[in-house]
Amino acid sequence: MTSSSAPGFAGLWAALEPVGRSSSGGYRRFAWSATDRVLREWFADECAKRGLDYVEDRAGNQWAWWGDPDAAPGQGVVTGSHLDSVPDGGPFDGPLGVISALAAVDALRRVGFQPAKPIGVVCFADEEGARFGVACSGSRLVAGSLSPERALALRDVDGLSMAEALTAAGRDLTGFGPDPAAVQRVGHFVELHVEQGRALDHIGASVAVGTDIWPHGRWRIDFPGEANHAGTTALRDRRDAMLGYADTVLAARATAQEHDCLATIGRVSVRPGAVNAIPSSVTGWLDVRGSDPTAVRRTVLDITAHAGSFGATVVEESWTDDTRFDTSLVRRMQRALGNVPLLSTGAGHDAGVLAAAGVSSAMLFVRNPSGVSHSPAERAELADCLAGVEALTTVLADLAGPPG
Repeated sequence: MTSSSAPGFAGLWAALEPVGRSSSGGYRRFAWSATDRVLREWFADECAKRGLDYVEDRAGNQWAWWGDPDAAPGQGVVTGSHLDSVPDGGPFDGPLGVISALAAVDALRRVGFQPAKPIGVVCFADEEGARFGVACSGSRLVAGSLSPERALALRDVDGLSMAEALTAAGRDLTGFGPDPAAVQRVGHFVELHVEQGRALDHIGASVAVGTDIWPHGRWRIDFPGEANHAGTTALRDRRDAMLGYADTVLAARATAQEHDCLATIGRVSVRPGAVNAIPSSVTGWLDVRGSDPTAVRRTVLDITAHAGSFGATVVEESWTDDTRFDTSLVRRMQRALGNVPLLSTGAGHDAGVLAAAGVSSAMLFVRNPSGVSHSPAERAELADCLAGVEALTTVLADLAGPPG
């Protein structure tokens, strides 16, 4: 790829950049919202401009094909990512992979490349799980690792179920759920993503090949209490749900340090939620991850036991085992790219869901000099983004080109 990729990449980025931007400078792009509809329309339109064959699977994920994937079963070479965000998230997490996928298709066509295998671009729905609490729900649904019954019953902070949100977005729920035919079209999946740390910045590299994803999960913890007046109820008479929650937040940090893991309680719901009312109940959502699955489970058990001492109940909302990407694919990508560095990650991705479903998968990471993600401070320099497009273009050409 040459510098001629820069205008195309910049144009795609400029068109997408304002969608869902909040006053914080970050993004609020939540699944099956009005903003999400704009994002979906943008993706479909960009695919149409390129003459790609656009289709949606039964879970609402968006696919576009250069070549007929059904004429070469199980041979499709697919790339892409997601467009949704966490609350006030950064601009690169997800969109960089989608834009880079489109830019890579453009780069291949500019040089007259003719794929021997169909090339697909995918935009997965609801990767972050910011609205309904389960990460990678689009890829989990299509792969069959999340049941449609459970997904449709999930509720957002306003009490709206996913079923209600889908219906409001004009979606037909008939057949909603797993789509084995969609998954079986994929021979290789390569997801490009901004790095969510500073490993590449420390070694001065623009791009790395991803090797694995740490085990991780999410748990909902419900603390009971009794609502009462903040100005008239003596401290000794209170049953304040917030005390158990606050104590467990501190315990989660200490327990994670003990087991060399990461634990975060980053979302909380307080009822009744008034400044002058003692909380009758508090719900916190716990995220735990680490390189060792046994250590992660021990961390969760210890935090669960601590929360239980306050009468809390704990429900596992999602769990992903440690995921190793296809070793042969990782090695092939590294050879094609001239022995770029290898990198593992503690962040979950749709590539991990597909890998767990038996799809040959791997990732490319692009340097983030800030080391910050899930924040408006998330960054990637244009030169590194273009290096990522070039790497993805090279990988697609290698995987989809004629044998030998």
